[in-house]
Amino acid sequence: MSCDPGVRALYLHIPFCARKCAYCDFASWTTPAGDPLMGAYAHALATQLDEVASLGLLDGCETAYVGGGTPTLLGEKDLGRLVEKIVGAAAPSELTCEANPDSLTDGVLLAAREAGATRLSVGVQSLDDGELRELGRLHDAACARDRVTAAVATGLDVSVDLMCATPGQTGESWMRTLRGAVALGVGHVSVYPLQIEEGTPLDRRYADEPCTWNDPEVQAERMSQAQVALEAHGYSRYEVASYARPGRECRHNKVYWTGSPYLGLGTGASSMLDLEGYLRLCATCPQLPAAPEGARRVRLTVETRRRELAAEPRLSALSFSLEFLTEPQAVAEDLMLGARLVEGLRPELVARARELFGARFDDTVDALLARGLLVERNGRLAPTEQGWLLGNELYGALWDLTPGEVATARC
Repeated sequence: MSCDPGVRALYLHIPFCARKCAYCDFASWTTPAGDPLMGAYAHALATQLDEVASLGLLDGCETAYVGGGTPTLLGEKDLGRLVEKIVGAAAPSELTCEANPDSLTDGVLLAAREAGATRLSVGVQSLDDGELRELGRLHDAACARDRVTAAVATGLDVSVDLMCATPGQTGESWMRTLRGAVALGVGHVSVYPLQIEEGTPLDRRYADEPCTWNDPEVQAERMSQAQVALEAHGYSRYEVASYARPGRECRHNKVYWTGSPYLGLGTGASSMLDLEGYLRLCATCPQLPAAPEGARRVRLTVETRRRELAAEPRLSALSFSLEFLTEPQAVAEDLMLGARLVEGLRPELVARARELFGARFDDTVDALLARGLLVERNGRLAPTEQGWLLGNELYGALWDLTPGEVATARC
């Protein structure tokens, strides 16, 4: 646990999309191009950046990520200004913007790069037009190839997101998508099995028929195909869903899995702060409740809606939901999150867990080793391929070490 009140990573959430995808349950809303709400919202985030910077929360910030939604829908002027503001407030050495191919114009690309973005994460999902239509994506495969090629040509570090176990996808079409992504020359590829979320159009569409194309066995097969294909082309897996060429890992992603503090701004954005950082935030947010005795980590989610946030951006006007974790709960959470990484659990984290949980920790580890979900590698406890495929069981066993219920609050 750090005593530094600052955060290592900053996330800004842009909740606007040209159209909601069929699978999406994120905090995003269909918004017409040029809607003045987007500019007002981006300006509100810039105001909040000034506030948190004045608190010293961004003094040690190393990475920033503008996600969504569709940040590129802001357009070159508003996205460029927001990136410039991030650079001025936090000076991160890695700054990523999410992008969708249909709104990734040459002007947006140039504006993001010149404003200080270093990295672009493009939501390609598939290079098969039929699969893209099933997912409700606005772009086709030709558009995706063209826009990723243009992004790579700017010199930005480019990542693509791909989705497997989707309607209409076959093993052969998945391999074509993987090979096509590699051919675009990107440095990073993230692969995710489709999750059918309750209440989404995709959930309603297939409510009365079995989704055999999304069975856990199919998901496992597709993820294994991705590993073989990407590693054969020089990408190394560093996290359960992420592959990179040497030196091209996403440092922002790794912050989430290593227990480092991060700050999220924007509707639906989440933060994880040490107690010292939370107390620093409380100084300007009188609506935040006092941390319970024994709390060492605080998770916050911004509940204020996009229109209200745009109209009144002050941090003191925001509504939050909160979770307060004790040190044992925070350590159990770090074990669970660290089990996503190829490198495995940090020795100092394992040592602290053994101090806090005693024989329960060793018994849990022994059981996970016996089941083949963990392995001892290079002096660390690390997840196996089976551990990732049965991730809910691996992560659940580590989280279950934690005593008691997590304290919650709303304000």
